[in-house]
Amino acid sequence: MAVNGTVAPGFEGVRTAFGENFTARGERGAALVVYRDGRRVIDLYAGTRDVDGGGAWQPDTAQILRSGTKGIAAAALLLLHQRGELDLDAPVGSYWPEFKAHGKEDALVRHVLAHRAGVPALDHPLTPAEAADQDLAAAAVADQAPAWSPGTDHGYHAQTYSWLTAELVRRTTGRSIGEYVAEQIAAPVGADVWIGLPDGEAHRVGRVGPVEPPATGGLRSRPKRAIVEAYENPDSLTSRAFGTIAPSADENAPAYRAAQLPGSNGIGTAEGLARFYASLIGEVEGGARLFTPETAQLARTEASSGPDRVLISPSRFGLGYMLHGVASPLLSPNSFGHPGRGGALGFADPESGLAFGYVTNGMQKGVTADPRAQALVKSVREALNAG
Repeated sequence: MAVNGTVAPGFEGVRTAFGENFTARGERGAALVVYRDGRRVIDLYAGTRDVDGGGAWQPDTAQILRSGTKGIAAAALLLLHQRGELDLDAPVGSYWPEFKAHGKEDALVRHVLAHRAGVPALDHPLTPAEAADQDLAAAAVADQAPAWSPGTDHGYHAQTYSWLTAELVRRTTGRSIGEYVAEQIAAPVGADVWIGLPDGEAHRVGRVGPVEPPATGGLRSRPKRAIVEAYENPDSLTSRAFGTIAPSADENAPAYRAAQLPGSNGIGTAEGLARFYASLIGEVEGGARLFTPETAQLARTEASSGPDRVLISPSRFGLGYMLHGVASPLLSPNSFGHPGRGGALGFADPESGLAFGYVTNGMQKGVTADPRAQALVKSVREALNAG
């Protein structure tokens, strides 16, 4: 497999690991971009744009980020807080009165970001068309009784995170979250990331699909039986959280890509994802810095940890971002970011000044700790340690 692109001196091992993802870990098409101190040091891409073999991957190829979108949505809320427009310690209901129903009046904005709001699933799943209707979906979330008293526990809000974050942005600014991200995040940073794909960018986006890694190609251990059972049991909170949109949407359909679901359907390039994270921790070449140091500290200060009522395994969250741990191994204990189920990964590491963006068209099993992404993180860590 020919690997295209460049790496700065000292990062040659990352190119090797990137190529091995294709030969040993089932990769079809992917890109990796890494920034350090605001400057690009790794820019690699290879394979085909479409998972089924169509078209060569180009430098500007974009892919669906799945839950990798959650980090971008979190930035929207944290920017509003940074600008004095949203109080993290205010009840969600103070911005969205309907949300107070069924004992959710104590849910705070910070609980939404830390997956502590208590509404990871809906009693009645939404169709893809209903999920794309923010009015209807937000009303369903507001009317949902909590699975636990908000603020007292945590569990991954796999799909409901979309409508929770989008509605807070809309109630605060009067704009959709897709509009806010385009105007206040993507444009200032110069990052090709979208929540709600514009028609004019559709030609750049590859087709995604499931792929199976070779039997010997993974870095992942077998999941514990309790985790397997949670995903297999249709009545478990785990299955209900991930099945909040049912039947599953066609991720390659134009209508789905155009929808604004900030928990699951953002689209971006590896370059865009890396630039976004670089902007959270410092100046980025050719773009603005988004977070103040104080806001970056909020993002990566632990707000939830321990057994996750949805993921079952232990998870750690700051405000809107996964932190380094069992569920999402990142570069170091200071890293913060977000994986996308089955592939994508973006994160920032303030200690090293590094920002990482990886996208793929081959969706493997597993919610976090994808073996291809982890191989790349490992190679970057080794390069930094060697330097």
